Amino acid sequence: MDFRRTSVSELATQVQSGRLAARELVEHALRRIEELDGSVNAFCAVDGDRAMADAAALDERITAGQKVGPLAGIPLGVKDLEDAAGFVTTYGSGLHVDDPPATADSAHVARLRAAGCIVVGKTNTPEHGHKGVTDNPTFGATRNPWSLDHSPGGSSGGSAAAIAAGMVPLATGTDGGGSIRIPSALCGLSGLKPSQGRVPNGGERAPGSLTLSTRGPMARRIRDVALALDACVGPEPTDIFSFPGLHDPWHPQLAEVTPPERVAYSPTMGHYPVDAEVAAAVRAAVETLAEAGTEVIEVETAFDQEPTLAWFKVWCASRARTQGRYVDTPEWELIDPGLRGLVEYGLGLSAVELVEALDVCHQTNLSLEANVFSKAPILLTPTLAGQAPRIGSDGTIDGEESPSWVGFTPFANLTRSPAGSVPCGLTSEGLPIGLQVVGAQRADLDVLCTIAALEDIVGFDEVPAL
Repeated sequence: MDFRRTSVSELATQVQSGRLAARELVEHALRRIEELDGSVNAFCAVDGDRAMADAAALDERITAGQKVGPLAGIPLGVKDLEDAAGFVTTYGSGLHVDDPPATADSAHVARLRAAGCIVVGKTNTPEHGHKGVTDNPTFGATRNPWSLDHSPGGSSGGSAAAIAAGMVPLATGTDGGGSIRIPSALCGLSGLKPSQGRVPNGGERAPGSLTLSTRGPMARRIRDVALALDACVGPEPTDIFSFPGLHDPWHPQLAEVTPPERVAYSPTMGHYPVDAEVAAAVRAAVETLAEAGTEVIEVETAFDQEPTLAWFKVWCASRARTQGRYVDTPEWELIDPGLRGLVEYGLGLSAVELVEALDVCHQTNLSLEANVFSKAPILLTPTLAGQAPRIGSDGTIDGEESPSWVGFTPFANLTRSPAGSVPCGLTSEGLPIGLQVVGAQRADLDVLCTIAALEDIVGFDEVPAL
C-alpha cells in the first residue's frame, strides 16, 4: 500500500465495497508515521488508539450494510490551527500546549469526518501560521520529504510533508498568504486555496487573519482535493463570508477535462524577480499547454500597484490583535521571535492605515479584472519566485536568500480569489517547482479544471525517495 500511488477516491471506494478495511488504511498511516516522522516531523500529535477505534466503528457500519461517506476510511491529518475533538489546538505555540483538548471539531473537520475520514493526528505549523516555513520553538522544524535539509514551506507544511511522505493521503490546510500553495509547490502536490466562503471558517472564534485566510483540504492530486472539497463546502451560519447554497459536485466534472481555451501568463507580474530554474520550468509547462491548443496571452503586469505591503499590514494587525496583549508579560518570551516582530509592527499601525490596506483588496481586484480577466479567465504565474529554503533560512533566488521568494502568493488572499498550484518540474537539487493557477471571483471550478488539465498534460508523477 502506498498513499502516493493510489488516489483517495480509489481507497475510499475499496473501503465502501468492503474490499479494504478502514482499519488497514489507518494501520498503514500509523506505521508510516512511526517509520518516518522521527526525521520529517510532520505531526505534533498522534492518537493511534482513537483512530483505530474510529476505523473499527466504520468497518462495523459497512458490515451492517449502512451507508458511509465518499471519504470512507481515509486517514486525515489536521493542521494545528483548527480544532479536532480530543486534541489540543496549540497553534504551534508554547502558550497553548497545556490548553484542554478541543471538545468539538471545526466545521471543516466535522464535515470531513462526516464524509468518512479518520483523524489520526495534528500536523505541525509555524506559530499561528505566521510565516512561509514550518518550524516553531515548541515542536521544532518540519522537513521536506524530498530533501530533509530543506523546509516543506508553510504554514501548512506539516500537512504537505505528511502527504508527500505517504503518511496520510489527505490533510487540512489554511491559506492566509500562500499557506496551502507554498507547501504544495515545494512538496510536489497540487493544491487549492478556495474562494473565501467556500469552506467554513466560522466557529466561536473570529478568523485569525480578518479577510485573508481560507481553509481547505490538501491531497497529492487535484481530483482528490476536489472530492474532499465536495464534502466540506457549503453555507455555515457562523461564517459571515460563507457562500449560500450548494454547487454541482466538482469531482465528477474533473473526470475528463480539456485544456482551457485561453489563459493569461505573467512570468514576473511586473514586480518580482524569479529564480532562473523556476522560471524555465514554469515557462516550459505553459508552452506544453500552448502545444495542447490553449491560447496563451502573455501579460506584463497583473496589477497597477504591488500589493504585498497592504497584505503585510492586514496580517500584522491581525497578529497584534491576537498576541499584542502579551507584550510586557512573562508570556511574551514564549512567542516565536519572528512573530513578536510582526506583533510589534501591527501595534504601531493606525486604524486608518488598516482601512487603507483593506482598500487595496478592492484596488487589486480591479487591476486583475482590467489587466488579466478581461483577456482570459485564468492567470498563470510561478507559484514561488524562489527555490525551497534550507532549514532555518529563507528561500533562494538564483542562489541568494531573499524574502521575496514567496512574492507571488499574497495578492490572491487580498482579493479572496481561488488560486492553486500544480507541480511542473524539479530543480537541479531535486526539489519540486510549482505553477500557480489563479481564477476570477468565485471561479473555483475553472481553477480546478485548469490544474487537472495541467496534471494530465505535464505529467509530473515523481515522489520523494522516503
